[in-house]
Amino acid sequence: MFSLRVSFKDKEVIQQLQAEEEMLIDAQKALVVVIDVQEKLVPAIHELEPLLKASELVLKSACELNVPVLVTEQYPRGLGHTIERLKTYYAPGDVFEKMSFSSVGCSPFMAQLKQSGRQQVVIIGIEAHVCVQQTVLELLDERFDVFVVADAVGSRTPENKQLALERMIRSGAEVVSAEMVLFELLREAGTPEFKTLSRLLKTDKSEL
Repeated sequence: MFSLRVSFKDKEVIQQLQAEEEMLIDAQKALVVVIDVQEKLVPAIHELEPLLKASELVLKSACELNVPVLVTEQYPRGLGHTIERLKTYYAPGDVFEKMSFSSVGCSPFMAQLKQSGRQQVVIIGIEAHVCVQQTVLELLDERFDVFVVADAVGSRTPENKQLALERMIRSGAEVVSAEMVLFELLREAGTPEFKTLSRLLKTDKSEL
């Protein structure tokens, strides 16, 4: 009778590979959160246009693959609502007003997130070192798997964004790009969704 003996070290390698497989973004497990991309906040953001293009790529991918999208707005009476450019990618009922910097401090938002049953949270928005970072750290505390889209988050200064990304990585968040999100959600070529979304990468990004 053939038997396979696996050493303790081999078991560790297998467990690590299994964990890495689980950390791919899965369209059946993921949810996108748009944090505070609001009318009176965006003008001050460093390199805003690339951030918005990356955000649109993530949101178009989510819509094509039926990944839920939730949106937060920080004190919208003073800071305005989410910019018009992004409003086609989510339902009005999925927008949550908050006063706490962290979205986790907004009870209706957290109730909706938990009700969704989605364990993976893909984060885009502003500012990286304030509302995004505090949301990410508290979601990690809540045992969610958090993916921060580096080219779709921003701050008023690149230094603050960089510090925030470094801290979020140290705390256990995965930092990814918009294209990484797209291809991990897709997983394979040849599908109708692949054909639709791959066209976005061939298009002049000013048209995204």
